[in-house]
This record gives sequence, structure tokens and C-alpha cells, in this order.
Amino acid sequence: MSSFAGRTRRACAPVRRPVAARQRGFRAGGGRAVQLEFTDQVVVVTGGSRGLGRELVQAFAAGGAHVVIASRRLATCEAVAAEVVAATGRRAVPVACHVGQWDDLDRLAELVDAEFGRVDVLVNNAGMSPLYPAVADITEELFDKVVAVNLKGPFRLCALLGTRMAAGDGGAIVNISSVAAVRPQPGDLPYAAAKAGLNSLTMGFAQTLGPKVRVNGVMAGPFLTDISKAWDLPTFEAHAKRRYALGRLGQPHEIVGPVLLLASRAASFTTGTVITVDGGVSISSPFPS
Repeated sequence: MSSFAGRTRRACAPVRRPVAARQRGFRAGGGRAVQLEFTDQVVVVTGGSRGLGRELVQAFAAGGAHVVIASRRLATCEAVAAEVVAATGRRAVPVACHVGQWDDLDRLAELVDAEFGRVDVLVNNAGMSPLYPAVADITEELFDKVVAVNLKGPFRLCALLGTRMAAGDGGAIVNISSVAAVRPQPGDLPYAAAKAGLNSLTMGFAQTLGPKVRVNGVMAGPFLTDISKAWDLPTFEAHAKRRYALGRLGQPHEIVGPVLLLASRAASFTTGTVITVDGGVSISSPFPS
């Protein structure tokens, strides 16, 4: 049964930008205001119910956006949506969606159309990197699942929502990749390969969807999110202190600035770029084994 089953919500009229939206920002050359906010934009965040995704949902809403929170568990999406509405007054639509399932992504795109009539920003944040004892023990099922969530799903959403953006007023896509894409370790090979593919898709979709849609990526390093509970944290933190340029692991809120920049009009001449946000991991020693 689809993870959309049981979810019913009356579609609302498309959200329209006000004629005179609020203008906040700084002055660039020529006296033009550089936009640093997302007033009444529609932002879709996958994996938006926890970790980095939750931080991004809250930040976009604080910047004036209406948000679509997509994740596998509807209850957790609803909880984050309630927080957003209470804190910001923005619309927040929770959606149960398995990013690794093609049909769910098609339904997600249809729901966004029905609720808002458009999408301005897509953040492909959902990901998974399950542990395994040895590479020979990786099953076909596990391998396919990792590739589906980290690569197939972002491809489908870029194709579906990106095409809608290109046919409309344009927009921005930010793909959340990982430094594992360029520094694979023995314990994350399927994940690293999928994220390397996502980096490639980022550049390819920038060409495919330009000039109206910008597509960029963020290669994230080790952040202290829910997934870090499975790590040998004392070993990780000790290694970071000795070897990483900033001497520590990242806090979830530290992903917000780079992603919002790439999604905003302040990055209007940036596309096909994958930036690294890792506290200096990629210029330091590899992750501890």
C-alpha cells in the first residue's frame, strides 16, 4: 500500500505572491537589493521531519516560505508542520512519502500542484546510509534501497518538479550530497556511490533545466543529527578535534546558511555547483574507521 494511503486533505487555491512583497536584503553593485528571504515562496523539503531537513523547513518558513514537509512517517511530518505554523504562521503541508518509491514521488508532485499551483524551491535532503558488517554481506535489497533513496528519488523529483519550475516562473533546486561522494570509506560504499551520482545529476540538471531553474548541491560532512546516535561518538569527536580543520562535528543549524544562500536570489548566477560544508573534513584526515 502506498505511504500516501489514509491521508486526505482538501486542496486549496494556489498561493499567489503579493503585488508588493516585503523587501529585505543588502545592496549589491548598481544599487540592487539582493533577496535573502522567501516571502510566499513554496518550498518542498524531502526528509523534512528530522535532522538537517527539519532545520531547513523551519528556516525557510522563518524566511516567509510556505513549506511542504515530505517524509515516510506522516505523524512526524505533522508534528513539524504544527511547530512551523505556531512559530511563523506560514502554511505547512505534511506529506507521507517514501522517496525511494517512484509512485509516491509522482503523487507528491500532484499534491504540490493541487495545494499551491507551483513550486519555487526543491531541497532533496532525504537520505539513508545503513551500516553493514562487510561489503560481501551487502544484500541486493540493501544496495537497491540505498540507491533508490539517495539517487533515484532525487532524480525523479528534479525531473518532475524541475520541469514544472522551468515551465513556470523558474526556481531553485538544492541537492544534499555528502563528502562521502569524494571520500568514500569502507563502511559507506553504496551510499558514497549514490551521492557521487547525485553530484553528477546536480550538474546535469543545471544544464537540462537552465536558464530558468538553478540546480546546486551541498556536500555535507558529519553533522550531529539523529543518525549520529549510531556512531562511536567519542572516537569520532576525538578524531575531529585532532584532525579536522574546525576541530569538531557540525550542528544541524549550520547547514542552513549555505542551503538558503543557494536557494535564494542572492545566488542568481550560481548553478551546477556543489559546495562543501564539512568543517574541513575534506582537507583533513579521513573519517576514523
